[in-house]
Parts: sequence; C-alpha cells; structure tokens
Amino acid sequence: MSGQCGLEKYMPWIVGGTDADSYDAAYESRAAAGQNVHGEADFVERHGPRSVLDAGCGTGRLARELARRGLETVGVDLDPRMLAVARQKAPDLEWQVGDLATVNLGRAFDAVVLAGNVMIFVTPGTEAAVLANLGRHLLPNGMLIAGFQLLPNRLDLDRYDSLAAEAGYTLAERWATWDEEPWLPGGEYAVSVHRKPTS
Repeated sequence: MSGQCGLEKYMPWIVGGTDADSYDAAYESRAAAGQNVHGEADFVERHGPRSVLDAGCGTGRLARELARRGLETVGVDLDPRMLAVARQKAPDLEWQVGDLATVNLGRAFDAVVLAGNVMIFVTPGTEAAVLANLGRHLLPNGMLIAGFQLLPNRLDLDRYDSLAAEAGYTLAERWATWDEEPWLPGGEYAVSVHRKPTS
C-alpha cells in the first residue's frame, strides 16, 4: 500500500500525515544496516507477559515481532489504513480498528503496551479516558507499559502519573530508554511501567 495514511483525518491535531509503507520502511532500512529495531519488543519480553495488547499499534511492527517470539498479541489502532498494512503483513494476527478511549475488545491481557509516542498522539483531553479504558483490558497485576517523548506543551510525566494513579495504577519502574538506561529527571524520553492492582 502506498500514499498518505491520512492521520490528519483521524487525528486532526497532528500536523501532516504519515505514509504507512514509509513508516515501516524506515525500520526495515535500519534493520538491514544491522541495527536492533526491536528494543520495545525486547523490553516487553523481559517482563514476561504471555498476552499483549499493542495499543496504538500502527502498522503492527511491535505486535508482529512479539508474536514471532511466541507471545499472544492483538493490535488496535484508530487509523484503518495503518491497520491495512498490519493485516497485509500478518493476516493471522488479530487487528482491531478502535479509539483507545472507548474500544472494548471483550478480554484482558497480561500487558498493554503504548509504544511509539502513543500517549502524546491521543486526542487531547482524552488521556484519562484512555488510561481508564486500557485498565479494563488488563488482568490483575497486569502491566501498562508506555514510552513517549517529553516535549513542551505535551503530556508530561507528572500529569501522566497523576492520571495513571486516578485510573488505579501504581508506578512500578521507569527508564530513560527501552534498553533500560537509568531514568534521570529532565530527560527527553521515558519508558514507564505501571501495575494494575491485584483486586
């Protein structure tokens, strides 16, 4: 598939669109050059979940890699054209079109992963609803794993942690990268793991 994926149609607060094929091609080019492009999958796998919801999955790069490693994965995204690429590349996996604030998959997972800056791309003002709804898709003691850039005038960590606490999560760990470099205040990127209560 080629052409604009039309993110501006589904997420008008984002300036410009992203070509779904180009999005994957950038990672494939880096992989061909010998770079590890699966840091998120490595991180998730180290935490030992058996089932994972890739929330805001885009073209499904993370979900596909986790499935290749033997994890049960489901991908959900708001953009049907991104999901068309995901389905083309992995037709055997489950891909669902949906808004993270309202989607109901009718099941729960060991982990929900928000990679690729998803939390700063959701509709402004829906962050609390997104976290609460994703919590309904987590098993007791399940993990909410999110990595996003810390940019001016976007969601910051204090706000994120506050919203997560309101949704019933407890912060378990935080890193500066998916490779688990130590988190230091003032960093430009954070990977956070929150836990859902056991009851």
